[in-house]
Amino acid sequence: MNLLYKKLIPDMYVNSIYDINFEELKERGITSLVFDIDNTLVPQKVLSADRKVINLFRFLKSKGFKVCLISNNTTKRVNNFTKNTGVQGVSWAIKPRKAAFYKALKILNSKPEETAIIGDQIFTDILGGHRVGLFTILVPPLSSDEFGWTKLMRKLERRVLKKV
Repeated sequence: MNLLYKKLIPDMYVNSIYDINFEELKERGITSLVFDIDNTLVPQKVLSADRKVINLFRFLKSKGFKVCLISNNTTKRVNNFTKNTGVQGVSWAIKPRKAAFYKALKILNSKPEETAIIGDQIFTDILGGHRVGLFTILVPPLSSDEFGWTKLMRKLERRVLKKV
Protein backbone atom coordinates (compact mmCIF):
# COMPACT_ATOMS: atom_id res chain seq x y z
CA MET A 1 0.00 0.00 0.00
CA ASN A 2 1.53 3.30 -0.99
CA LEU A 3 2.09 6.15 1.45
CA LEU A 4 -0.52 8.51 -0.03
CA TYR A 5 -3.16 5.79 0.07
CA LYS A 6 -2.33 5.12 3.74
CA LYS A 7 -2.79 8.83 4.51
CA LEU A 8 -6.36 8.63 3.14
CA ILE A 9 -7.42 5.82 5.49
CA PRO A 10 -8.95 7.04 8.78
CA ASP A 11 -7.72 5.69 12.10
CA MET A 12 -11.35 5.31 13.15
CA TYR A 13 -14.68 5.27 11.33
CA VAL A 14 -17.97 5.92 13.15
CA ASN A 15 -21.56 6.49 12.02
CA SER A 16 -21.85 9.91 13.68
CA ILE A 17 -19.99 12.29 15.96
CA TYR A 18 -22.32 11.02 18.70
CA ASP A 19 -21.01 7.46 18.27
CA ILE A 20 -17.41 8.37 19.10
CA ASN A 21 -16.14 6.65 22.23
CA PHE A 22 -14.50 9.65 23.86
CA GLU A 23 -13.27 7.58 26.82
CA GLU A 24 -11.35 5.40 24.37
CA LEU A 25 -9.80 8.53 22.88
CA LYS A 26 -8.73 9.64 26.37
CA GLU A 27 -7.13 6.22 26.90
CA ARG A 28 -5.17 6.78 23.67
CA GLY A 29 -3.85 10.06 25.08
CA ILE A 30 -6.16 12.29 23.01
CA THR A 31 -6.98 15.49 24.91
CA SER A 32 -7.83 17.84 22.03
CA LEU A 33 -10.49 17.53 19.33
CA VAL A 34 -10.69 19.39 16.03
CA PHE A 35 -14.08 19.21 14.30
CA ASP A 36 -14.91 19.95 10.69
CA ILE A 37 -18.22 21.84 10.44
CA ASP A 38 -20.02 21.20 7.15
CA ASN A 39 -21.61 17.75 6.94
CA THR A 40 -19.76 16.66 10.08
CA LEU A 41 -21.45 18.73 12.80
CA VAL A 42 -24.47 19.87 10.79
CA PRO A 43 -25.67 19.60 7.18
CA GLN A 44 -23.99 22.14 4.93
CA LYS A 45 -27.02 24.45 4.65
CA VAL A 46 -27.57 24.73 8.44
CA LEU A 47 -26.30 28.15 9.51
CA SER A 48 -25.23 27.51 13.10
CA ALA A 49 -24.71 24.80 15.69
CA ASP A 50 -27.85 23.12 16.94
CA ARG A 51 -28.64 22.29 20.57
CA LYS A 52 -27.26 18.76 20.20
CA VAL A 53 -23.85 20.01 19.00
CA ILE A 54 -23.75 22.68 21.72
CA ASN A 55 -24.53 20.04 24.37
CA LEU A 56 -21.87 17.70 22.96
CA PHE A 57 -19.24 20.44 23.19
CA ARG A 58 -20.29 21.23 26.78
CA PHE A 59 -19.99 17.55 27.64
CA LEU A 60 -16.56 17.28 26.01
CA LYS A 61 -15.29 20.34 27.86
CA SER A 62 -16.63 18.92 31.15
CA LYS A 63 -14.57 15.77 30.45
CA GLY A 64 -11.43 17.89 30.01
CA PHE A 65 -11.22 17.94 26.22
CA LYS A 66 -10.10 21.05 24.38
CA VAL A 67 -12.19 21.66 21.25
CA CYS A 68 -11.60 23.67 18.07
CA LEU A 69 -13.37 23.98 14.71
CA ILE A 70 -11.74 23.90 11.29
CA SER A 71 -13.40 24.64 7.98
CA ASN A 72 -12.63 25.42 4.38
CA ASN A 73 -15.65 27.70 4.54
CA THR A 74 -15.80 31.46 5.20
CA THR A 75 -14.99 33.37 8.36
CA LYS A 76 -18.67 34.34 8.63
CA ARG A 77 -19.71 30.66 8.56
CA VAL A 78 -17.14 29.65 11.17
CA ASN A 79 -18.02 32.65 13.38
CA ASN A 80 -21.68 31.52 13.44
CA PHE A 81 -20.45 28.33 15.10
CA THR A 82 -17.88 29.86 17.42
CA LYS A 83 -20.54 32.24 18.82
CA ASN A 84 -22.99 29.40 19.49
CA THR A 85 -20.52 26.90 20.87
CA GLY A 86 -17.97 29.02 22.69
CA VAL A 87 -15.06 27.31 20.92
CA GLN A 88 -12.53 28.89 18.59
CA GLY A 89 -12.26 28.06 14.93
CA VAL A 90 -10.12 28.25 11.83
CA SER A 91 -11.78 29.43 8.60
CA TRP A 92 -10.53 29.37 5.01
CA ALA A 93 -8.48 26.34 6.06
CA ILE A 94 -7.70 25.11 2.54
CA LYS A 95 -7.54 21.54 3.90
CA PRO A 96 -5.57 19.33 3.38
CA ARG A 97 -2.86 22.01 3.60
CA LYS A 98 -0.97 21.80 6.88
CA ALA A 99 -1.10 25.46 7.94
CA ALA A 100 -4.68 25.44 9.24
CA PHE A 101 -4.10 22.26 11.23
CA TYR A 102 -1.03 23.84 12.83
CA LYS A 103 -3.12 26.92 13.59
CA ALA A 104 -5.73 24.72 15.31
CA LEU A 105 -2.97 23.02 17.33
CA LYS A 106 -1.72 26.45 18.42
CA ILE A 107 -5.25 27.53 19.45
CA LEU A 108 -5.61 24.31 21.45
CA ASN A 109 -2.06 24.49 22.83
CA SER A 110 -1.82 20.84 21.85
CA LYS A 111 0.61 18.43 20.23
CA PRO A 112 -0.34 16.39 17.14
CA GLU A 113 -0.13 13.05 18.98
CA GLU A 114 -2.70 14.23 21.56
CA THR A 115 -5.15 15.62 19.00
CA ALA A 116 -7.87 14.05 16.84
CA ILE A 117 -9.56 15.49 13.75
CA ILE A 118 -13.18 14.51 13.15
CA GLY A 119 -14.48 15.07 9.62
CA ASP A 120 -16.51 13.70 6.73
CA GLN A 121 -14.00 13.85 3.85
CA ILE A 122 -10.90 11.74 3.32
CA PHE A 123 -9.25 14.16 0.86
CA THR A 124 -9.50 17.15 3.22
CA ASP A 125 -9.98 16.15 6.87
CA ILE A 126 -8.31 12.73 6.96
CA LEU A 127 -5.43 13.49 4.58
CA GLY A 128 -4.79 16.86 6.24
CA GLY A 129 -4.90 15.34 9.72
CA HIS A 130 -2.47 12.57 8.80
CA ARG A 131 -0.10 15.06 7.17
CA VAL A 132 0.46 16.71 10.58
CA GLY A 133 0.29 13.53 12.69
CA LEU A 134 -3.25 13.75 14.11
CA PHE A 135 -5.46 10.79 14.99
CA THR A 136 -8.18 10.79 12.32
CA ILE A 137 -11.88 9.97 12.65
CA LEU A 138 -14.16 9.76 9.62
CA VAL A 139 -17.94 10.15 9.80
CA PRO A 140 -20.36 9.83 6.89
CA PRO A 141 -21.62 13.16 5.51
CA LEU A 142 -24.86 14.38 7.10
CA SER A 143 -26.31 15.53 3.76
CA SER A 144 -25.88 14.68 0.09
CA ASP A 145 -26.63 18.31 -0.79
CA GLU A 146 -23.07 19.40 -1.61
CA PHE A 147 -21.06 21.55 -3.98
CA GLY A 148 -20.20 20.09 -7.40
CA TRP A 149 -16.51 19.69 -6.56
CA THR A 150 -17.37 17.83 -3.34
CA LYS A 151 -19.73 15.50 -5.21
CA LEU A 152 -16.91 14.62 -7.59
CA MET A 153 -14.54 13.97 -4.69
CA ARG A 154 -17.15 11.72 -3.03
CA LYS A 155 -16.97 9.39 -6.05
CA LEU A 156 -13.22 9.09 -5.59
CA GLU A 157 -13.68 8.63 -1.83
CA ARG A 158 -16.01 5.67 -2.38
CA ARG A 159 -13.40 4.01 -4.59
CA VAL A 160 -10.67 4.47 -1.97
CA LEU A 161 -12.85 3.31 0.93
CA LYS A 162 -13.99 0.17 -0.97
CA LYS A 163 -10.39 -1.04 -0.86
CA VAL A 164 -10.28 -0.83 2.96
